[in-house]
Amino acid sequence: MSTSEFTALTVDTLRPAEAPTLYFIGVTTGSSSIQRVFPLWAEALGLEDARLQGIDLPIHADPEVYRRTVEFIAQDPLSRGALVTTHKIDLYRAAEDLFDVRDQFSRMMGETSCLSKSDQGLVCHAKDPISSGLALDAFVPDGHWARTGGEAVCLGAGGSTIAISWYLSQLERGADRPSRIVITNRSVARLDHIREFHESLDTDTEFAYIHAPTQEHNDAVVGSVPRGSLVVNATGLGKDAPGSPLTDAARFPEDGLAWELNYRGDLVFLDQARAQLGKRLRHVEDGWIYFLHGWTQVVGEVFDLNIPTRGPEFARLSELARSTR
Repeated sequence: MSTSEFTALTVDTLRPAEAPTLYFIGVTTGSSSIQRVFPLWAEALGLEDARLQGIDLPIHADPEVYRRTVEFIAQDPLSRGALVTTHKIDLYRAAEDLFDVRDQFSRMMGETSCLSKSDQGLVCHAKDPISSGLALDAFVPDGHWARTGGEAVCLGAGGSTIAISWYLSQLERGADRPSRIVITNRSVARLDHIREFHESLDTDTEFAYIHAPTQEHNDAVVGSVPRGSLVVNATGLGKDAPGSPLTDAARFPEDGLAWELNYRGDLVFLDQARAQLGKRLRHVEDGWIYFLHGWTQVVGEVFDLNIPTRGPEFARLSELARSTR
């Protein structure tokens, strides 16, 4: 099969696709494992002619950059859709009027992680509520929240935290929910945005919003939560920008869980958490399973395939992906 080069495009170098193409809209897409994984998946899924092409955009790009990118995908016949990372909220806000259809989660969360095409035109999806839930269920033991009374701390108030906090606060989870969900962020505006979203939910979960302009502010939050709590690095630091939201002096909760949403880059937060594994933390998770579910959800949507979330077929796709690590 033919595949794209690992070299990413920019908004100024977009060109008509020569084969059915899935775009990866991010910041440093050329270094992602998906560049090696996608050709293996495409062959296994019978998508031999499909290509993957990265589009690198600066963080918090000008709205016109997002609009030009979306307009290109909408108008180009062989451009089938896109996975969006890092830019989920900004792209949605800039191009909302360009979508012919918005799914339930994109309307609810004000973001998009997937663009696809249908008979109705360009469709905007938010897949994070699904993929983050699948990833959480893969490492958080059944009954963990009811047993420990732990809280969930999300460092960063972007699209991933919106999805994670929605999933963990659903009333249908009963007692197996965090006793409180704490969100920290350097920007007050993002905290206001996620607070507004939470106020629209039908839940009695308690939320807290903390302005944390420095690592030391995050250290204080992480050090204050009870035993059994989950700490999530949802800032993008370590992948989209260097560093960690915490200092090396941060103390993770005893019997707690730590989740680094990234799986590649200079993952300082992951190293900090692993240094306390067995001493304070019970489990440390990187972003690999999140990566798998996030991508298979989008590939299935864009190419109109039913890809299982578990079982032999998903295990085979997971094996193929792991072979590239």
